Amino acid sequence: MKISDVLRNKGSEVITIKPDESVATLLALLDEHRIGAAVDGIVSERDIVRHLHGTGPSILEAPVSQIMTSDVTTGRATDNIADLAGTMTEMRVRHVPIVDADGRLAAIVSIGDIVKHRLSELQSERDQLRDYIIS
Repeated sequence: MKISDVLRNKGSEVITIKPDESVATLLALLDEHRIGAAVDGIVSERDIVRHLHGTGPSILEAPVSQIMTSDVTTGRATDNIADLAGTMTEMRVRHVPIVDADGRLAAIVSIGDIVKHRLSELQSERDQLRDYIIS
């Protein structure tokens, strides 16, 4: 199975934020869209919490660029789901931007998207086996 299979069900909408926006603005954006990460580099809820703990509340007024990861692991829609899941586990990341052939951002996949897709696959396989045994 390919990442494109996950994106077919999930969609490809990506929310981004400019690096010079404040972390407080980022928090509002994450809450508004009920998402866990925004991209330009990448910054997640985990990044915010880690910096909030280390720096204190003043980090909320800092620019997003101060807390984002700029060396981002990316994937492609043609990548194998299991390979991307392995990369996410190995690199300890929960979100991977998916880029097109020209390197432009096409979507973002979370570990939750991969788990949801895999559970759906397993349910389908279970149903097929049950139907085979019953018939």
